[in-house]
Amino acid sequence: MNWPYELQIGWRYTRAGRAGRRNRFISFISGVSMLGIALGVAALIIVLSVMNGFQKEVRDRMLSVIAHVEIYDAQGAGFADWQAIAAKARQHPQVVGAAPFVAAQALIARGEDMRGAIVRGISPNEEATVTDIGRQLRDTTLSRLVPGSWGIVLGGELARAMGVKEGDTVTIVAPGGQVTPAGIVPRLKQLTVVGTFNAGHYEYDSGLALIHVADAERLFRVEGPTGVQLRLKDVQAARDVADELAVSLGPQVNVRDWTRTNRNWFDAVQIEKRLMFIILTLIVAVAAFNLVSTLVMTVTDKQADIAILRTLGATPRSIMGIFMVQGAAAGVIGTVAGVAGGLLVAFNIDVIVPAIERALHVSFLPGSVYLISRMPSDPQSGDIVPIVVISLVLAFIATLYPSWRASRVQPAEALRYE
Repeated sequence: MNWPYELQIGWRYTRAGRAGRRNRFISFISGVSMLGIALGVAALIIVLSVMNGFQKEVRDRMLSVIAHVEIYDAQGAGFADWQAIAAKARQHPQVVGAAPFVAAQALIARGEDMRGAIVRGISPNEEATVTDIGRQLRDTTLSRLVPGSWGIVLGGELARAMGVKEGDTVTIVAPGGQVTPAGIVPRLKQLTVVGTFNAGHYEYDSGLALIHVADAERLFRVEGPTGVQLRLKDVQAARDVADELAVSLGPQVNVRDWTRTNRNWFDAVQIEKRLMFIILTLIVAVAAFNLVSTLVMTVTDKQADIAILRTLGATPRSIMGIFMVQGAAAGVIGTVAGVAGGLLVAFNIDVIVPAIERALHVSFLPGSVYLISRMPSDPQSGDIVPIVVISLVLAFIATLYPSWRASRVQPAEALRYE
C-alpha cells in the first residue's frame, strides 16, 4: 500500500536498531518505554479487576441476606396492610419479589453472656422471594419458624460466640420496658434456637437473628410489619428504582435501597477504587513520558536525516508528523501489550495465584483470617476503556515537544559538519 512517507519513516525509526551501536541504544530505550507503558497498563487492569472482584464478592454475600430495596412507614409505625404496598410496588417492571419484615435492635442473652443484635421478623415463604438465604433455607431451617412457637435462627458467628446450638434457649431483651409500680422492667422473652445460618458476611453472621414475623410483632408490640422488602431484576438499578418508588408510593412511606443502607461501605469502596486508579495512572504517566527522552535522543541522532528531508521539500509539519508517529507507535504497542497481558492475568488469576502460593508455600488469603480464601477478579469494560484512552493520550502528549523540536531543525546548521 502507498502509505504517506511520514508514517513509513516514523515506523522505520521505531524499529531502528540494526544500523549501528547508537541506533541500537536508542531502540533499547524505546523498548524500555514500551515495556514501562505495558507494565503500567497491565498493573492498572489487574488491580482494578481484583478490586471489582472483591467488591462483587462482598456485595453478593451482603445481598444474600438483605433485600435490594426496603419500604418503611414514614411515621415509624407498622403497615396494617402490607400486601397493598407490595402490590403497588410490584407494578414497577424491576420488582420481582416482595416480603414483609419487622426489624429492631435487641439484646440476646445466654446465661451471663449478652450480645446486641438485629432481630428480624420474617415470613419464611415470602422471604424466599427476596433474599438468597431465604431461598436456600426455606425448606429446612426457616420452615421451623412457626408462629407462636417462639423459635429463633441465629447467625453462625453469633451462635458460636454465645456457645449455643440447636435446641438451646436464649433470652431476648426487647427495647422499651414495662412500667410497673416497682419501676421500669425490661421486657424479656425466651426463645428456642431452631437453627443457624452462614451468609459468609461477618457483620450479619455475628449480629443478625431471625424469628417469625408474627412473633416479632408481638415481641416488639407493633400492629403489623414495619417494612416491606423488595427484590429487583437488576441490583445495580436499585437507587433509581427506589427513587421512582418513592414518587409513586407517596410521602407516607420512606424507600431505601441497599446502597443507601450500606452507604459507608459503598462510598469507601468507590473512594478506594478512585484513589488506586489515580496512583496507578501515575505509573503509566511516568512510563509514557519516558518517550520524551527517547524521542529527544532520536531527534539529535537524526538531524542529518531531517536536514536532507527538508532540502527535498519536507515541511516542518511533515517532520513533526514523523516523530509523532514514532512516539504514538511506541504508545500504541505498549498499551496493546499491556491490555493483552493485564486481561490474560485478570481472567486467569484463579489459576496463577494458587500456583504462586504452591511455589512459595504461602497463603495470600488464609481462610482463618479472611472471609474470602481465593483471589477474585472481575474485569469490566468501564475500567479498561478509560485506561486505554488515558495511556494513548499521555503517549501522544509526550511526543509533542520532541516533534516540535525536530520541526525547528535548520538544514544548514545540521549539515554544516556532515
